[in-house]
Amino acid sequence: MARLVDGEVVNADAYQLYRGLETISAAPTREELAQVPHHLYGVLDPAETCDAMRFRELALPVVDAIESRGKVPIITGGSGLYLKFLTHGPSPVPAGDDALRAELERESDASLIARLTELDPVGAASTNLKNRRYVIRALEICILSGRKMSEVKSDWKSASATIEQGLRGVYLIWDRECLRQRINRRTDIMLDAGAIEEVSALTHASTTCEKAIGVPQIRAHLVGELSRDACAERIAAATRQYAKRQRTWFSKESWLTPTPVDELTDVATLAKNVTTSW
Repeated sequence: MARLVDGEVVNADAYQLYRGLETISAAPTREELAQVPHHLYGVLDPAETCDAMRFRELALPVVDAIESRGKVPIITGGSGLYLKFLTHGPSPVPAGDDALRAELERESDASLIARLTELDPVGAASTNLKNRRYVIRALEICILSGRKMSEVKSDWKSASATIEQGLRGVYLIWDRECLRQRINRRTDIMLDAGAIEEVSALTHASTTCEKAIGVPQIRAHLVGELSRDACAERIAAATRQYAKRQRTWFSKESWLTPTPVDELTDVATLAKNVTTSW
C-alpha cells in the first residue's frame, strides 16, 4: 500500500517500538524495512516505559515530517489506545480519582442518584441508574471536570466526528478458525526463531515490556514452571484473547472500514481496492 500511494509506514504497535522484542512482537524484517521508509520501529530501550501519551508525542513529529515531504503516512499496528491517542488526542473525560471514589462509595444508591440527577439530569437519564459503578463514574466526571458529564461526552463526540472526516483506515477481518490456525502457527514459528533466547536476554525490562504477550509465558518456561508445549499454548491463548479484544475495539471505530481477508487475498489488489474506495 505504501508503494501504491507513495507512503511511508509508521509503527503503532506498542511492543514493536522496542529494541530486543523483534521476534516476540513480530516486527518487520530487515528485508521488509528496506522496501519503503519505516518509522518508530526499535526506537525504545527495553528498560523504558511507554504509554499512549508518550507514543503520541513520538509519532506526531514523524507524521508531520512525512506529510511535509508530500508523502502519505500509513499508521499500522494493533494497539488501539495508541492509535486513538494519535488520531484523536487524549479524551477530555477525566481519569478516576481514588479519594473521590472512596468518598462516593460511602454514599447510598439513592443519594448518588439524587446527586447525579441534580448535577446532570440529561446524563442521569442516559445512565443505567441500577448500576452503582456507572452512577459513581458519571458523578466523578461531573465533579472532576466541573461540567455536566453529558456535555463533556457530547463535545468529545462532536470533536471526534470532525477529526474523523480527515481520517481513512481499514481493519482486516479474518475468519475465526483461520485466525486461530495463523496464531498457532505464528506462536510455533516465534518460539523456533529465538523468542525464548530473546526473553532470556531481557534482564532490565520495563513494566511495559514485561506485559508483551509471550514474555510472562516464556519467563515461566525459563524457570521450569511451563513446558515448551504448555508455554506455546499459553501464548496462543493470550493472543487469541487479544485478537478478540482488538476486533471489539476497532469495530467501534466508525471511520475504519472492515475489510475481510483470507489466505488467498492478493495484497496488491486489496490495497488498490482500499485506496480507491477512499
